Amino acid sequence: MDIEQPVNRNFTRREFLSVGAMAGAGLVIMSGCGGSTGPQTGGGGGAGYSGPSVELDFWNGLTGGDGPYMVKLIERFNSQNENIKVKMSAIEWDVFYQKLPSAISVGRGPQIALMQSFYVPTFAARNIVMPLDDVAQSMGLKASDFTPAVWEAGAYEGQRYGIPLDVWPYALYYNKTVMEKGGLDPDKPPQTGDEFISALEQLKAEGIEGWWIEPTWPTVSWLFQSLIPQFGGSLFNEDLTEATINSEPNLEVLTWLTDIVGEGYSPKNVGTDTDDTAFQNDKDAFMWIGPWQINFWKQFKDLEWGVTTVPKVGAEKGTWAGSHNFVIPQQRNQDPNELQASKVFINWIGENSAEWAEAGQVPARESVRETQAFQSLKEQNVFAEELPYVHFSPKLPGFDDIDRNALAPALNQALLLTKEPESALDEANERANQLLKESRETYEG
Repeated sequence: MDIEQPVNRNFTRREFLSVGAMAGAGLVIMSGCGGSTGPQTGGGGGAGYSGPSVELDFWNGLTGGDGPYMVKLIERFNSQNENIKVKMSAIEWDVFYQKLPSAISVGRGPQIALMQSFYVPTFAARNIVMPLDDVAQSMGLKASDFTPAVWEAGAYEGQRYGIPLDVWPYALYYNKTVMEKGGLDPDKPPQTGDEFISALEQLKAEGIEGWWIEPTWPTVSWLFQSLIPQFGGSLFNEDLTEATINSEPNLEVLTWLTDIVGEGYSPKNVGTDTDDTAFQNDKDAFMWIGPWQINFWKQFKDLEWGVTTVPKVGAEKGTWAGSHNFVIPQQRNQDPNELQASKVFINWIGENSAEWAEAGQVPARESVRETQAFQSLKEQNVFAEELPYVHFSPKLPGFDDIDRNALAPALNQALLLTKEPESALDEANERANQLLKESRETYEG
């Protein structure tokens, strides 16, 4: 068996956040392929495959430290399914989202792909991925197998397009060494907004800027989306026809954040990933970020750290989350054997996702989270505690454009203290409504 694997290393936050500009190397595994017949949706379950030998191309953006974990799972799957061979290609996420539509258009798309949840609505609206309601049903999957918000993140316009593999919420990492330097108990991280501000105040008294807030996309957007549900805010109205970015709850959140910078609890103008460096070098006490940091921090043997649920700053608990979803790209001639084999693969990976959790993820399936294998993962279980109150980005085609070009610039300006929060959000709201109109013309016109 010929296998080309990525470099086995822990990945940085920036790699996970997918702002790279070059395609990564392909990964795995070889065998014969099946013929091409008419289209098929549904039929057959995900438990087994007895058809002719097929080769499945599986595309994703797992170019960092999570890639080798998926490679090992695929190797095991292939060894147990002699008639199915999965060949995985890992491509930087931004390139993946550009490459997939063009590959589909010329009939060279993969049979299976892994997609971040906040892109599923856009690719569903563009008819690039196929509806999976009958696929999920034939696999025996139902809403009760998942946390409701996680299951719903794979749906769009009343149809299912994604099968959730995992969840990655924001949580609070804390540097125990820095907390001790500031006179704080390193085993009692803050749990409320008042406790958090009190800790920052005490750190400041010792000359420590306790929370380095990075004001760049997507970090700042995901931070903002973690806090606004706590204050009852949202980015759009309920039917997603109008932006509500400049609502009073959202203004309260942004004012809270900018006050932290203005009061000197955070340095001004924090550069990309300098908060990582500060945390690693015992200069920063707190980071709000996702579970992809778990294995990154573990490679620094002298770093004393922990992770806890995000503080309850507002009236309700809440945090932002994303999810990897399996999707099946549209094919000109959908081979029923490839489709059945794809369902077997998706179901198998989901059932064995406790091993995937070691990469720094929370399995989407409740049955997997109940296993001893997952329960033994201390840090991942902290993130799992947040699942009852996670919030996903709006299920809106083209949301990425609004996020990058309306929301994030406003948050950036406010946190750089170059624009008042109210003015920044007003401008973001106006820009978002303009982009929302353009998006409707694109996806509904």
